[in-house]
Amino acid sequence: MRIVFMGSPDFAIPSLEKLYQSRHEIASVVSNVDKRRGRRAKPSPTPVKARALELDLPVMEVEDLEDPDFYRDLKDLQADLFVVVAFRILPPELLEIPRRGAINLHASLLPKYRGAAPIHWAVMQGEQQTGCTVFFLDERVDTGQIIAQRPTDIGINETTGDVYNRLKEMGSVLLTKVVDDIEQGNYKTYRQNHDEATPAPKLFTEDCKIDFDRPARQVHDNIRGLSPFPTAWARLDGLKFNMYRSALGPDQNLAPGVLVMDEDDLLAGCKAGTVILKQVQLEGKRQMSGKDFMNGYSGSGRLK
Repeated sequence: MRIVFMGSPDFAIPSLEKLYQSRHEIASVVSNVDKRRGRRAKPSPTPVKARALELDLPVMEVEDLEDPDFYRDLKDLQADLFVVVAFRILPPELLEIPRRGAINLHASLLPKYRGAAPIHWAVMQGEQQTGCTVFFLDERVDTGQIIAQRPTDIGINETTGDVYNRLKEMGSVLLTKVVDDIEQGNYKTYRQNHDEATPAPKLFTEDCKIDFDRPARQVHDNIRGLSPFPTAWARLDGLKFNMYRSALGPDQNLAPGVLVMDEDDLLAGCKAGTVILKQVQLEGKRQMSGKDFMNGYSGSGRLK
């Protein structure tokens, strides 16, 4: 089949590579326009665009998905299938272009965690399992008919980054199989149960502040669910204190946010129980272990 692949972040790269290695033809890769990724940096391509150029694939950059010229360019490609991985919401008129429809790889077991940050929210909610879903796109976000799913367990100390790296590889294998199945007509679809849907909206800095006046398990799930980005944080002596890795600690009677050393572990008190802060970073300093941080620390010892 002739495929138009749409994606921008590195999550989509394994899917692009596997389709490139398949018997199908990638007629074009669509990605976001180049942008500055630092104040003084020159505009740079998205990870997907950069990889597509390395593979010598034709690339279309797009800013406005409703641009009539973009619509015409897409239609001229005469694609059989659009394959979308970590991209934007396609206008309904674009979904009508490919002969066999448009499919999307989503990093959750739909209908759970619809939205921009499905892995983050699954980990933050303490889910023991998540997965990936390939489904046909329709006019609403993440609501289309499901073609295939594949689950994976979430370890109690795994971060969003850990699960992300696993799902982008798992998802690429599932996606490539679905593309083959669509070509052969060897697939079935089923509707999502919308009553079971849960949201996974984009996370902002203000959403990442940790409230230690909560049970330890909730604090731990939030820290690992926000790692490595956009990153859990609190205030320590007026400075931003980032937390990247944690674990459930012993049941000690510490006031919420109080920091103490317990042998080689840095503990933070919670409303019920404690968490071990394994990897931290104080504003202006490098990232380090909790133990190394406390070795050079002489402040108040309370996170707020």
